[in-house]
Amino acid sequence: MKTRALRTGLELTEIGLGAAQFGNLFRETTAETSADAVERAWDAGIRYFDSAPHYGLGLSEERLGAALAGYPRDEYVLSSKVGRLLRPSPGTADRLDDEGFVVPAATRRVWDFSRDGVLRSLDASLARLRTDHLDIVYLHDPDEHWAAASTTGVDALVELREQGVVGAIGVGMNQAEMLAEFIRRCDVDVVMVAGRFTLADQRALDEMLPLALERGVGVVAAAAYNSGLLSAPAVPDDAHYDYGPAPRETIEHARRIARVCEAHGVTLPEAAVQYPLRHPAVASVVLGSRTAEHVASTIERYRAHVPDALWAELDAEGLVPRPEREDPRHVGRTS
Repeated sequence: MKTRALRTGLELTEIGLGAAQFGNLFRETTAETSADAVERAWDAGIRYFDSAPHYGLGLSEERLGAALAGYPRDEYVLSSKVGRLLRPSPGTADRLDDEGFVVPAATRRVWDFSRDGVLRSLDASLARLRTDHLDIVYLHDPDEHWAAASTTGVDALVELREQGVVGAIGVGMNQAEMLAEFIRRCDVDVVMVAGRFTLADQRALDEMLPLALERGVGVVAAAAYNSGLLSAPAVPDDAHYDYGPAPRETIEHARRIARVCEAHGVTLPEAAVQYPLRHPAVASVVLGSRTAEHVASTIERYRAHVPDALWAELDAEGLVPRPEREDPRHVGRTS
């Protein structure tokens, strides 16, 4: 699989495996299923793996760490996130987590972007992931915590980067506007933008992506299917978008895109996987996978032939803009 480099020199495979589903997102899975997904990803050439304490109250990190334990640590890139500390909560251990993960609520998430909070969160993640360092650490969803995240949070990560405990540092969010502010004001190497640079939503093109390109900040695009809207060749009436039922106009817009894709012999999810990689600031597209079969499907979509005429028609019809027009270097893939 081809790679793209961050300004730190770190090489990311163009496809990364997102491990949120390893933490029993929406339904239970098993450690064996997670390990099989990692094995399939490794065999396909994926060398970038992402998790977070938020995913299953640490379960995703535990399963990903166990699955990667048999592989050479210097041959893959591992990222996780800080900002949500996990604290014991015995009083709620008899109920399930209320943030979408089917796990006992024996711990609770506490927002903390202080230096101490970042260090404690990272130490716990390193233990769960069975490693002594992380290649990338993101501040996770600081939407309501700009003041702390942009000061003590970033400062703590810069300190860790200087110590060599962390390679690249950045921010991961479901919005593009605040990510642009982090790029503009803070010493970050990479940002992860979820759902805002897809076939259905290109808000990251307004400011964030041009700014990232100008400043040399890498971009990891996540949630390329927008909660399932773009995950199948035909868009169903009950499609989801941004973690809820998709509005009728959103469904119709996606169907218009799907019809253009079909006319060019391409499926909607194939185009969804490959679209973000057309922007020169994007280093990798991280796609969540639960099973080995999910990984295999992702790889097929990544390797599918998508003619340039498809992107030209989507742009001409006003459905999806061609992001590569912003830079004459186009995408500049490396081997």
